[in-house]
Amino acid sequence: MAFEAAPLPYDYDALEPSIDEQTMRIHHGKHYQGYTDKLNAALEGTKWADQPIEETLKNLDQLPEDKQTAVRNNGGGYLNHGVFWTIMSPSGGGTPTGELATAIDETFGSFDQFKEQFEAKAKGQFGSGWAWLGYAPGKGLHLHGLPNQDAPALHGHYAILGIDVWEHAYYLKYQNKRPDYVSAWWDVVNWDEADRRFREAKAQMG
Repeated sequence: MAFEAAPLPYDYDALEPSIDEQTMRIHHGKHYQGYTDKLNAALEGTKWADQPIEETLKNLDQLPEDKQTAVRNNGGGYLNHGVFWTIMSPSGGGTPTGELATAIDETFGSFDQFKEQFEAKAKGQFGSGWAWLGYAPGKGLHLHGLPNQDAPALHGHYAILGIDVWEHAYYLKYQNKRPDYVSAWWDVVNWDEADRRFREAKAQMG
């Protein structure tokens, strides 16, 4: 069964002014759809076509060498964006909720300290990539920047919250001012969904 690009859970203009409608239309309808189509093409006719993309990425070295790069790039793009759409909301912003709020305070000292460290990852990521808050057994919550469309699942980590810092995610509105985009993004973060993902990560991974 082919992978399908998930529809946005809100209208294209719903995240304004943080993220503009034209960017969302291009980002979702062109870039995300493109990753989905290329992932399907790479896996067509193989046993991995019906596997969860997280499992495929975790076991990337088991794929034929001539498919690994395409699956790493496009599978990562498909998975990363599937998370990205859901951890944003027109009613987002504010501060973390639930168990995640407690875990952030315990891990980073406070929400403000977490925010400062997360922003440093996002603003400092060289070239295209992502900043992630992830979870892994024995490691708990942690921050990491990943290049291109590398996904946390490649490293056996569960993505809790991530920001796309590829230029296509912000350039129409912010041009070269990535820090302004990162600062504005906090106003649309869906903390309830991030908390749900955190609880799901602990339940699945221990």
